Amino acid sequence: MDGRDLVRSIKAVGAVGVTQGLRAVRAAWRRGRTDAAGLPPRGAERARVPGPVLEAEPGPGGGVIRFSRAELRIVVTVSGAVFWGWDGAAPEPSYALAGRCPEPDARAVLEPDKDGGWRVVAERVTVVVSRHGAVEVQTPGGVMLRRDLPPRWWEPVGGGRARWMQRSEVPADARFFGLGGRASGPRLRDGVYRLWNTDPGVPFGPGDDPLYITMPVQLVVSDAATHLVFHDTSWDGTVTLREGEEGAGSGHDRAGVSELRMEGGPLRCWVMVGTPARVLLAWASLTGQAAVPPAWALGHHHARWGFGSEREVRRIVAGYRERGLPLDAVHLDIDHFDEHQVFTVDRERFPHLSGLAEDLRRDGVRLVSIVDPAVKATVGNAVYDSGTAEDAFVRDASGRVVRGLVWPGEAVFPDFTHARVRKWWGHWYEERLAQGFSGYWHDMNEPTSFAAFGESTLPRSARHDLDGQGGDHREAHNVYALCMAGAGYEALRELSPGRRPFLFSRSGWAGMQRYGGTWSGDVATGWPGLRASLSLVLGLGLCGVPYSGPDVGGFDGSPSPELFLRWFQLGAYLPLFRTHASLRAGRREPWEFGPEVLEHARVALIERRRLLPYFVTLAHLARRTGAPYVRPVWWGAPEDRALRDCEDAFLLGDSLLVAPVLDPGADRRAVQLPRGRWYDTVTGRAYEGPGQVLVDAPLSRIPVLARAGAVVPVRGEDGGLELEVWAPARGRTGGGLVVPDGGDGWEEPEMERYVSRWEGRRVVVRREGEDGVSAPPHPVRVRGLLDGSGQT
Repeated sequence: MDGRDLVRSIKAVGAVGVTQGLRAVRAAWRRGRTDAAGLPPRGAERARVPGPVLEAEPGPGGGVIRFSRAELRIVVTVSGAVFWGWDGAAPEPSYALAGRCPEPDARAVLEPDKDGGWRVVAERVTVVVSRHGAVEVQTPGGVMLRRDLPPRWWEPVGGGRARWMQRSEVPADARFFGLGGRASGPRLRDGVYRLWNTDPGVPFGPGDDPLYITMPVQLVVSDAATHLVFHDTSWDGTVTLREGEEGAGSGHDRAGVSELRMEGGPLRCWVMVGTPARVLLAWASLTGQAAVPPAWALGHHHARWGFGSEREVRRIVAGYRERGLPLDAVHLDIDHFDEHQVFTVDRERFPHLSGLAEDLRRDGVRLVSIVDPAVKATVGNAVYDSGTAEDAFVRDASGRVVRGLVWPGEAVFPDFTHARVRKWWGHWYEERLAQGFSGYWHDMNEPTSFAAFGESTLPRSARHDLDGQGGDHREAHNVYALCMAGAGYEALRELSPGRRPFLFSRSGWAGMQRYGGTWSGDVATGWPGLRASLSLVLGLGLCGVPYSGPDVGGFDGSPSPELFLRWFQLGAYLPLFRTHASLRAGRREPWEFGPEVLEHARVALIERRRLLPYFVTLAHLARRTGAPYVRPVWWGAPEDRALRDCEDAFLLGDSLLVAPVLDPGADRRAVQLPRGRWYDTVTGRAYEGPGQVLVDAPLSRIPVLARAGAVVPVRGEDGGLELEVWAPARGRTGGGLVVPDGGDGWEEPEMERYVSRWEGRRVVVRREGEDGVSAPPHPVRVRGLLDGSGQT
């Protein structure tokens, strides 16, 4: 313990009180002692590089290239994704992959290249390997998209896991996105980004990193093409990014640089090349289809840490109903547990929880429960007793059960990397179902264990099963929440087979979309927190996690009426629309901010309800195509550099462009438009892109523009599905996809395809199917026939 740790210890005691503060100090000391005894000391290391090439052996989809001190396997799969692994690293086993690895593409051929190198030529990509082990990904036309320099390993002299470093170059015009949930994005500037899921412990803003979800997933967008790169290792590491510069120095371009340093694990990599849509489709086919939330989960959620009682929940729900505000779900935080113990109920505060759930459901409101992984280490706690008998909890290197400090006090942690433990944990969701809960949010699952200093997580030396592979927390940490989500999701499928599970998780890793989504975590209340909210949703969508959203209003503090309203208006167009706040924060009910805010919030809620069929369609499209609901404005034109640098607006599907107000006092704002005609959905005024336009943004609304020709499924006045069609430009056609599904079952609804066009002086809409063209089976309303100047 050094001087800084002593200062942190004193601050911890002062911040949370003497008893809990001293426990946090003790927990930090205990964690340090455990690692001192359980982690192998890092002694002398020996550096290694691949060396010169010796030979190559062709194989299905590619082959093996042997160097004097390393071996490289390259495979192009039938999906177009490229895998390469050094030193025998294979695609499996992997927590990221869903099912078996894709089959090799038999058409891809390994052949000699110039200067003693080799290359694999495939339909969509060429991979060139130099004679010293540099790997270059090129378009079929030979344009460089990524060049990985020869890797370097640092191997312990006495044996053990090697550290490694991979430095890569990308075109000077390229822009970086991804790496999980980053508050400073969505475009990632020059800097160092850590790959270690972290609870920051305090509400965060744009400058805070890392956060709850980190992934070694980069989406790189350049003029020539977009590519996604995934380094499949769950160990701790860092990514250092430096954007390129065109015409730097003596007129030559300076390449962009990405340097990945990992503390261990295999050096294996996947690369997908193409348009953003093609890349995300390949990524979803590799890591799994996104779970489709039930339709009600695409409505409005209200949550708070500190509802305190059944009576307070009923009061809040009644407040929504009396004011005519749509509400679809209420979330109960840890205060509904008995002394914060997971899978329990405080019977004094919630004496009739199942009755409450039943009453709310009759009013169309579902109840959602928090679930934490930490189990109170007390004999008599049913989960603890059962888990002890099952040998379910993480142990240290000496075989003792690891203990930490979380909300219930002294706690132990299930090893979710063990299949038997996942099965055991899953059966506890039956208790939640019996209480009437319809959904679940996983919290504190980085995993977090409070500590006055050092890292607030489990000891790095803690042992994990890792599905039979064996290892410690250095390898298991980043996939802990992913495995917990898998346990819950699979259990709910068995316990309630007729319903799609609704589950979202604060932490996770590559592939987490298979089990649900996520939310921002404890975003700080303030205008920077509002901006960070949008960054997180956009960045996560580009990593394959389409369903996410922030704590509307921020987790802490008391937002001003203007800030709350602008956050609320943004949330109304994000996949997860949830107000939530801390125990000590101000209220988040819309009526608490005055009559003007209430009326404007009502408009946003009603519009969200009207757009619910569109959100349902986007959810099904995300599952089928990998495309996120919320997309950057460059999604359809990544070669447009002005769009590539736009971070304050987004596309909602293909049809709508949303331009939230992210600064105080603004009543107008500039919007960067993609190519084509766009209609203001309130005024009907038409704007032509590409280019920047200035649009009105009064306090009553944020600008939302519809693409000319778009066919948008909406909820009609009678509650049925209606097609809202925005007139195409003269001589042009438009269209849209509709997936009519208003439930929570597993039926596979048919996708309906529509085309809009001018016929004479009328805009007509036709459904296109296998049986030919037919009239739409839903009412149609055409908008945009006159723009703000009276022109068609």
